[in-house]
Amino acid sequence: MKLTIIAATGGIGRQILEQATAAGHDVTAVVRDPSRLPRTSARVMTIDLDKDTATLANAVAGADAVLSGLGARTKADEGIATRGTRAIVDAMRTTGSARLVVVSAAPIGTVASPDNPHPPTHDAGDGFFMRHLFSGIAKTLFRAHYADLAAMENVVRASRLDWTIARPPKLTDRALTGTYRTALDQNVRGGWSISRADVADLMLRTLDRPETVGHVVGAAS
Repeated sequence: MKLTIIAATGGIGRQILEQATAAGHDVTAVVRDPSRLPRTSARVMTIDLDKDTATLANAVAGADAVLSGLGARTKADEGIATRGTRAIVDAMRTTGSARLVVVSAAPIGTVASPDNPHPPTHDAGDGFFMRHLFSGIAKTLFRAHYADLAAMENVVRASRLDWTIARPPKLTDRALTGTYRTALDQNVRGGWSISRADVADLMLRTLDRPETVGHVVGAAS
């Protein structure tokens, strides 16, 4: 399969890259700083998503799927998920690529956004502690990051592409297990964490699961 991986130097993006190349896929890795990328057999393209629209179109042209690990790492990166995803969507629509898989976060279904100013107060999959304690604390601590991801989801939903949104809870650096739990259009009950490696595995697996197109997939260990 021909895949384009956006933000391939990030925590999840790097895991997608490693797993996709190991599986023998034809991979194009889109990065902003190639010096942060480990040695890889993938085709590497250095692209600023805010500026290099023509180059981005070349990166996604002919791809069977585009997988994005975009997300702010620092305060200076705030808004990158929304801006970058908008650029990706525009490039995909220009070139005719249709399948898009992005990563978001478990609390985002309850975060207000321009297209969803009055979200539900809790996710259907959340248990008592998630609904009444952890989710509120997380949304306070990561307010700007979550606002960016919520707006990013708006862009994806409005894209008219064949999209899937992965929503993991707390991310860890544990090894790949492949035995995590998933839930369609809601969070996983009792799901507190999942490794970045398993999120990458999930995102790649959705490519063979047409029932995930147009849906959110919750995942947790």
